[in-house]
This record gives sequence, C-alpha cells and structure tokens, in this order.
Amino acid sequence: MAADPVPIDVNTQAEIVHRLMEKLRAYYVFPDVAEQICAYLQNRLEAGEYADTTDANLFALALTIDVQEINHDEHLWVRWHPERLPDYDGPMYQNQEWQDDRRQKAELDNYGIHKAERLPGNLGYLDIREFYVASWAGNTVVAAMNFLANTSGLIIDLRKCRGGDPDTIALVCSYLFSGKRIQLTSLYWRDEDVTQEYWTLPHVPGKHFGDKPIYLLISKETFSGGEAFAYDLKTYQRATLVGETTGGGAHPGFSHRIHPHFEAFISNGRAINPISGTNWEGCGVIPDISVPQEEAFKVAYRMALESILVSLHEPSFGSLKALAEEVQLALKG
Repeated sequence: MAADPVPIDVNTQAEIVHRLMEKLRAYYVFPDVAEQICAYLQNRLEAGEYADTTDANLFALALTIDVQEINHDEHLWVRWHPERLPDYDGPMYQNQEWQDDRRQKAELDNYGIHKAERLPGNLGYLDIREFYVASWAGNTVVAAMNFLANTSGLIIDLRKCRGGDPDTIALVCSYLFSGKRIQLTSLYWRDEDVTQEYWTLPHVPGKHFGDKPIYLLISKETFSGGEAFAYDLKTYQRATLVGETTGGGAHPGFSHRIHPHFEAFISNGRAINPISGTNWEGCGVIPDISVPQEEAFKVAYRMALESILVSLHEPSFGSLKALAEEVQLALKG
C-alpha cells in the first residue's frame, strides 16, 4: 500500500531550493556548472514551477530532475526521508549518527558481497552489489577472494552494483593483478583541491587469483564505483566485459542535509584514469561482448568454461581429466 502524501508548502520549497543552491556552490566539482544549475533552479522557483508539487516525495523527484538538467550528472539527486535526518551542516559522512546507520546497513547487506560460489567446472562467481568502506568491508572481501582463489576462472557480477569506496575497489583489484603495483585511478576533490591516487596493493591477505581469466557482467544499472571497477579492469585488459553499457557516472561525492527531511547528494570529485586521461562520465563503460543483461551470465559462463577446457590441453588421467569432464558436462548443461 502506498504511503499517504506528505504535504509541503511553497515557503518550505523555497527554503529547500536556496539551501540546495548553497551546497551546490560550495561543493559541486565544476563551479561554473554549479552556477548554471543554480540559475536554472532559481528561475524555476521564481516562475512558480514547484507550487503545484505539494507532495514532499514528488518535490524531491522534481528537484532531482532539475539538478540533472544542465549536464545530466546522475550523481546529483535529492531524496525525501519520512524520518528526521541527523542535525548536521557539513557532509553527512562526518556525522557519527549517520555513519553508524550506514555501517549497520553495510553489515546487513553483507558488505556488498551477495554471493561467492564455486560453479560446476571449477569456475568462481562473485556477486558484488556495493563496495562499502574498506575499514568495514575488508574482512568480508578478503574472505570472499580467498574462497575463490583456487577456481580456474572468475565471473564477477556487477549488474546491480551501484557504487562504493575506491579503497575497497583497490582491495579487490589487488587480488586480480598477481602482486603487481598498478595505479587504478585518481580522484580530484574540489573541496580540498587535491588529487588522490589509488593503487593496487603489492601484498594481500591470503592468495592472489593469478592470471586466470576474468569475466565482468555489467548492465545499464551498473553505476559509479561499479563502473570504476569495470573501467579499471577493461583499461588494463584484465577482464572481458559482458552485458550492457553502464550508467555513466564518474563524479563521486557526499550526502548533505538541506532540510530535516531532505537529503541532497552533491558530486564534488571526478575520476581520472592514468592511461586514458579521462573517465566514463556520460558515456558509460562499453562491454566487450554486448548482450542484454539477462543473458550476460549465460554468455560469460560458456566463454569461461571453453577457456578452461582449452587451458587443460585434453588431459588423459587424474584430477585434471576429472575437471575436463566436469567442464564438458557443464557446457552440455
């Protein structure tokens, strides 16, 4: 059953719009674009375009559409919450109450690792929905990567991955580059006017995955940190990407409280790949094998099984012969 609409008056609307413009001017990664967005919002407000949107949830949706109108940055959004948000003026990640709630959410989500499985044919499967903060998710990520370390190939499913922490992305990638020191990306942050580099780790707890084949499943729902992971592995030709072009969001940022019940996410950074010199903003990450997302697993699974079979070189006895028979059976299935 749908919740009853929560009314919002024009004075509150104006207060929220002005607060949103303050945050955009202070934090948005491109100051000139922030001014254009603010001018657009101001014109909409003065023209009375929001006056008939008297439901709080629909007003948040209207603001989301409007802040994305100028440069289509899908990291910019506004959300209404029925519960009161913590009373804090800076980026919400600095607020302890907010952080405690986010950490509980992460734990209940198993820190984004929804499945780690050995499939028939000794193929690993890892379903990542979000890359949560590394200090929270590290142990779970390490456990998953070590569980999969002895498989003969790996499918990483990012089709429902909406983003996350670049340190956690670097941790997962560290298992996939065999101890090589690789610069994955840099992030420029407007608020501090600094550029931060992210590298793979030369040492990981447990065992590297080695140079075995990797297949990434992506979709139009894959966004932000999920795209960063896919972009990094594609740039270094470490994986075959299967599925659909991703959402196209390369501007990380933070949540802000602009009203007791309204949250705004403001992009205040941009990704810079060390090889391409650019990122996937607005264009997404393009798959190597383009198929509808619902077919991506089947296509990748077959490709991975065929790759394993080729690598076995038709063994005539022992455990490798048994694995070859398992792979052949899985292909028939």
